[in-house]
Amino acid sequence: MKVELLYHSPNPELACATAARQCYSPKDATDLYHTMDAAHVHHVLSTIMGSGHYSTLEHATYTFAVSGVSRSLTHQLVRHRMASFEQQSQRYVTFKHGVPVVTPPSIADDPKKKAIFDEAVAKAAEAYTELVQAGVPAEDARYLLPNATETKIVITMNIRELLHFFELRCCNRAQWEIRELAHKMLELVRPTAPFIFMDAGAPCVHDRCHEGKMTCGHPYPHVDRAQRTKEIEAEDEKTKGIPVDQTSSLQSEN
Repeated sequence: MKVELLYHSPNPELACATAARQCYSPKDATDLYHTMDAAHVHHVLSTIMGSGHYSTLEHATYTFAVSGVSRSLTHQLVRHRMASFEQQSQRYVTFKHGVPVVTPPSIADDPKKKAIFDEAVAKAAEAYTELVQAGVPAEDARYLLPNATETKIVITMNIRELLHFFELRCCNRAQWEIRELAHKMLELVRPTAPFIFMDAGAPCVHDRCHEGKMTCGHPYPHVDRAQRTKEIEAEDEKTKGIPVDQTSSLQSEN
C-alpha cells in the first residue's frame, strides 16, 4: 500500500479559525486571515471543537493518492459520502500482464491457505485474459475479477470528514486493510494541523470506546488534550504575535 498526500489547503488551521471568527467579527475574513496569530487560532479552534461546531472544519481539504489497495478496501471507502473519489477504472484499464492482487495476512502467512488463494486468483486471471483476447470488452470480463484485485484511487476529504473517517477506521475493530490506510493518512495530515489532529483516531484516543460488548479490549493510549495543547503552544512560542500566514517563511529560515 502506498499513500501520498498530494495537496492540502494552505494553513488549514488558520483557514478554519478564520471561517469561525467571521461569524462573530465585523472585520472581513481577509483581515482576520492575515492578522490572527497562533495563540488566537488555537483559542478559536478549542472553542469550536469543544462546543461541537464542526462545520467550520469543512473549509480545509486534503487530497491523497492511494495505490496497491484492494477493491475490497475501496468498496468500504466510498461509503464515506462526504468525500470525493476517482478510482482506476476496470472498464478502460485492461490487465494485460496478469491481475495484481492484495493478499490478506491471514492467508499470506500460511503456505497451504496461500496456495488455495493463489490458485483461485490465477484461474480467475486466466479466464479474464482469455475472454479479453476473445473480444469480450474489459468491462464485461472484469466480472470475473476478485475483490482482492489491486486498484488506485484519489481521495479528497475536508477536515470534518477526516476526523469522522479516523474515528471509524483507525479503531482496532475496523477491517485490517482500511485501518492501515486510515493510520497512514493520519500520519500524513497530523503535521499539517497538529492542533486539530492531536487526538484524532479511534474514539478511545480522545473519549472512550463506543463498541460496547464488541470492544477489542486493547485501547490506544489516551491523549490528554490539555497537556498536548500546552506542548503545542510551547512549540509555537517563537511565533507569538506573528500572523500565522507569515510563519512558514520564519520556519524555513530556521
